[in-house]
Amino acid sequence: MIRVENVNKVYRTHGGDSVVLRDINFKIARGEKIGILGRNGAGKSTLVRLMSGAERPTSGAIYRDMSVSWPIAFGGAFQSSLTGYDNLKFICRIHGVDAKEHVAFVQDFAELGKYFREPIKHYSSGMRARLAFAISMVVEFDCFLIDEVVAVGDVRFHEKCRVELFEKRADRAMLIVSHDAHFVREHCDHAAVLEGGELRMFNSVNDAYVYYDARMH
Repeated sequence: MIRVENVNKVYRTHGGDSVVLRDINFKIARGEKIGILGRNGAGKSTLVRLMSGAERPTSGAIYRDMSVSWPIAFGGAFQSSLTGYDNLKFICRIHGVDAKEHVAFVQDFAELGKYFREPIKHYSSGMRARLAFAISMVVEFDCFLIDEVVAVGDVRFHEKCRVELFEKRADRAMLIVSHDAHFVREHCDHAAVLEGGELRMFNSVNDAYVYYDARMH
């Protein structure tokens, strides 16, 4: 179970405090899949970063009794002066995984060819995202955080991602942020709408979309 209790996130700016998240409360059980809907700038990605532990709440707390991934396809934690191979070894060492067992999978899945052993600073954003997704599949988390992962690569690569994440890991919990209504309906048990820093949870994904569509117009 992951419990988000009374979480607030405030960023200090030159114009004063900016409240991004206000009194957020929800739970994710093992195997449960929740979709988060919201306009651009609503705070969805901030919530994902808080869930991953990349940032801390200004107040409130997030309790985890299962392992949680970094945002899937997020390569911001890579060391750009290291090669893709060296980043794989580094991340595996942190999570107690034997990198040697996964080199062939990551090299094949990310489709980097010779660039797998070149510094990441020479990668395009797409190459970084493909590598990040592949490495995310090496560490078997209990809960995956998915922030618009379907935007990575072409249709063929999307299908590879779908099989790895939603078929092979169908038993995992997931928090999914996406603007794609079909994607959320297909994969989520429940959905919530993030608006004005506040989160409104719905038992039905369709009810969440009805509310979200009404607020968008």
